Amino acid sequence: MPGSLRNRVRALPDNGGMDPRPAYDVMGVRYSTTRHEDPRIARAIWDALGDAMSVANIGAGTGNYEPRERKVIAIEPSDVMRAQRRPGSAPAIEGTAEQIPLEVASVDAAMAVLSDQHWHDRAAGLTEMLRIARRRVVALTFDERPREQFWLTRDYLTEYASLRRGRDPSLYELAVRGTAVIRPVPVPHDCADGFALAFWRRPAAYLDPAVRAGISIFHLLDPTHVQNAMDRLADDLASGAWAARNRDLLELDELDLGLRLVVWDKDHDPR
Repeated sequence: MPGSLRNRVRALPDNGGMDPRPAYDVMGVRYSTTRHEDPRIARAIWDALGDAMSVANIGAGTGNYEPRERKVIAIEPSDVMRAQRRPGSAPAIEGTAEQIPLEVASVDAAMAVLSDQHWHDRAAGLTEMLRIARRRVVALTFDERPREQFWLTRDYLTEYASLRRGRDPSLYELAVRGTAVIRPVPVPHDCADGFALAFWRRPAAYLDPAVRAGISIFHLLDPTHVQNAMDRLADDLASGAWAARNRDLLELDELDLGLRLVVWDKDHDPR
């Protein structure tokens, strides 16, 4: 760990009896097979970081989207995910969003990329990110409203909405309530990062178990529901029903599916 960051790490407090095994210890075993950094999304994140030269990546996973030319320290609770980080990537230490093991104002910026859905308490995670960041917090997250109309969840994984019942507000929802700047991030039709929305114009990809293995909703939903949904999708692809129902998507190069880049600038945020 670079010396300039080493001294900013603090001891982790007790987790209060919470389940110590992160979700990605279960679902992230083959994560790096299909989850790769998309350069267009990466550029949006790096531009949002602005002049920040030291960055903490919260829920860092395998290290996708970490800026190359800045000092980065990765915070990741899962041993499985940390083990898949590329040689030479930023130093990674164990920690959660709710208990970030860094001192107050120890980095210029804190970032989180598509990880807040796995946090236990997203408001607490945001508070922690604001605590450790001197300048800004940058998060790539979702507005669930357009996501719920995505054909995969609308027509096939129809139990998806049940995953959100009783959940705390997302980082996007917290941003709407506050002073953050919110920017849409369209998903390109050939997105290199195989997250849940990436294959909106490549539906057959969802039939591949390796693709599904890198997408958390396929692990969280009932396996029978998932299998039935994939059987229906396969039938609709074979019959042409999917193409007929979604023909308006086939000529698009990118699509707004609710992916949002949220920036809290501490120069303008009283917290």
